[in-house]
Amino acid sequence: MDVTWSLVLDLLGTFFFAISGCLLAARRGFDIVGSLLLGSLTGLGGGVLRDLIIGVTPTAFVQPVYLIPPLAAALLVYFLVHHVQRFPRTLLVFDAGGLALFCITGAVTALNAGLNPVAAAVLGVTTGVGGGLLRDVVANRDPQLFNPRDIYAVPAMLGATLITALWYLGLFNVVSELCVAAVVFTLRVLSLHYGWRIPHAAGSWHTPRPDGQ
Repeated sequence: MDVTWSLVLDLLGTFFFAISGCLLAARRGFDIVGSLLLGSLTGLGGGVLRDLIIGVTPTAFVQPVYLIPPLAAALLVYFLVHHVQRFPRTLLVFDAGGLALFCITGAVTALNAGLNPVAAAVLGVTTGVGGGLLRDVVANRDPQLFNPRDIYAVPAMLGATLITALWYLGLFNVVSELCVAAVVFTLRVLSLHYGWRIPHAAGSWHTPRPDGQ
C-alpha cells in the first residue's frame, strides 16, 4: 500500500466523520459496539457508495487501514466524551471536517477512474454527504442533508466543483486540495454560526396545505 496525500486525506476524513457518528451514538445512549458500528458507517459509507457507483471493490474492503479511524474514533469518544460534549457543536464541527475532505477525495477518485467532470463532481458530493446521511437515518434522526435551516450540501458541491475545475486546468496538487478543503470547512462552519440557509423548494408565496402537499 502506497502512502499518498490522497490516502492521508481520505483517512483523516474517515476519522472526522467517524467521530461525528460516535458522538451521535453517545448522545443516543448506544453501547460501545453501537458506537463503533455507527462511526464506521459514517466514516466509510460515503466512500463505499462512491466505489460501488464507479464499479470497483470498495477501498475500505481492500485496505484494512481504513478500519483504524473508526476504531480510534470509538475509543476516543468512549474515554473523552464528557470533555468533548462540553462544546455543543462538536459533532457538527467534526462533520464539517469530514465533509470538506470527502467531497474532494471523492471527486479525485472519480477523476482518476476516468469519469467525466460532471460525474466526478456529483460523486464528490455523494461521498461528502453519503456517510452523514446514513448516520442520521440509522440513528433515527432527521437527516442534516434535508434540514431547511442548513446548507449542508452546498459546501460539498462547491468543493467538488472547484477541485474538478482545478484538475482540468492542470492546477491540481496537494496545496490546492488543502486550500479547497479549507474553503469548504470555513463555509460550513460560518453557515452554522450565522444560520445561513437556501430558499425552500416552494416559494414564500406558496401556502402549504394541511396535509403537507
